[in-house]
Amino acid sequence: MDLSKYCKGAHKNDIVRVTMLHTLKQLKNIKGRHVMLRVDFNVPIDKHGVTDNTRIKETLPTIKYLLRKRAKVIVMTHLGRPEGRIVDGLKLDAVAKCLEKLVEHRVHKLHNCVGKPVAAEIKKMKNGEIILLENIRFHPEEEKCEPKFTKELAELGDIFVNDAFAACHRKHSSTAGIAKYLPAYAGFLVEKEIKNLTPLLKNPKKPLTLIVGGAKVDTKIGLLKSFFGKAEYILIGGALANTFLAAEGYDVGASLYEKDKIEVARNLLLLAEKRGQKIVLPKDVIVADMATEYAKTLDLPLEDVEGKMKILDIGSETRKLFAEIIAQSKSVIWNGPMGLYEFTPFCSGTKAIAAALAKMHKKAGTYIGGGDTIDALKRCKISAKKFTFVSTGGGAMLEFLEGRKLPGIAVLM
Repeated sequence: MDLSKYCKGAHKNDIVRVTMLHTLKQLKNIKGRHVMLRVDFNVPIDKHGVTDNTRIKETLPTIKYLLRKRAKVIVMTHLGRPEGRIVDGLKLDAVAKCLEKLVEHRVHKLHNCVGKPVAAEIKKMKNGEIILLENIRFHPEEEKCEPKFTKELAELGDIFVNDAFAACHRKHSSTAGIAKYLPAYAGFLVEKEIKNLTPLLKNPKKPLTLIVGGAKVDTKIGLLKSFFGKAEYILIGGALANTFLAAEGYDVGASLYEKDKIEVARNLLLLAEKRGQKIVLPKDVIVADMATEYAKTLDLPLEDVEGKMKILDIGSETRKLFAEIIAQSKSVIWNGPMGLYEFTPFCSGTKAIAAALAKMHKKAGTYIGGGDTIDALKRCKISAKKFTFVSTGGGAMLEFLEGRKLPGIAVLM
């Protein structure tokens, strides 16, 4: 796979990392072979079934390709965080029904992912059939990448294909460990993610703006540092901004913020100042006493926040400022909402960012990632087609853009 045309100006090692990826199209003569396919079907479910099938749809090109090639497809995924226990609400029956409908092909869902009954069912498979194993995280060995469990998984197949980019930053049995025992290849989704994100590592079009929201400082420290000196602007919103505002000495009232991370935030701000990095924090905010759908809100300057007020979104002046910076950019990366977008009174900031980016789809490269961010786009009814690339990864996208070595991708080289 020659992706050097996507990586002009990138570091030599980055180009090597992409061009040496073992991809699905390189696989020859897979008819009749058992393909262990790792996907990320960690999708929202209610009593009626899957409520958002985006992640399942993203893997359809890989699944349909394997079916056309008459492979025996064994699908592995996790759902939620069962922590090594069997949890009825996290079984994959609803996922199997959704996949069956989308792929227009019968999906035989099993009640476990290893063991003699599973091996027996897989042995009976015919060419072009699909089996969905039960939630891989029902086994505590999965997240520990325990060798015996990993080998037992690997013995079910002949080939391993990873199409779960959103889980590639995890060193688990089904994402990285299994490649020790089977030939490993990237599915079309993983290939697409790497192709689109790699140019951002070293030579994005300038000016570059990074927009970061969400709640936790820890998950964003590496990303922020890696873009110091690379991004012209770093815009910070969401509860994440509250911690930085507290670090600057502002009263954030009863807002959600991380008291134990104030020093970390303060050091990041000092480092940014030392390196000449422009970090833009909210200048005004939307506050309320309660986070509800019918809350009464105020749009206040930061200096007026006090008492029991909760900062739950960026204010109107900040929205205008952020939109102006976006309009001047040639590349924009966005991860994390600007406020508590699930409630109407606090969705305006996130909606404003999404709308500003959508206007830029023919003028700039716009890259979006993170489950909450993608969910926010849907709530705002803004099509993913309005952006250059929408990543299926949250944590995986962040760690990839930090330049980290992702275990699930390293084994595909």
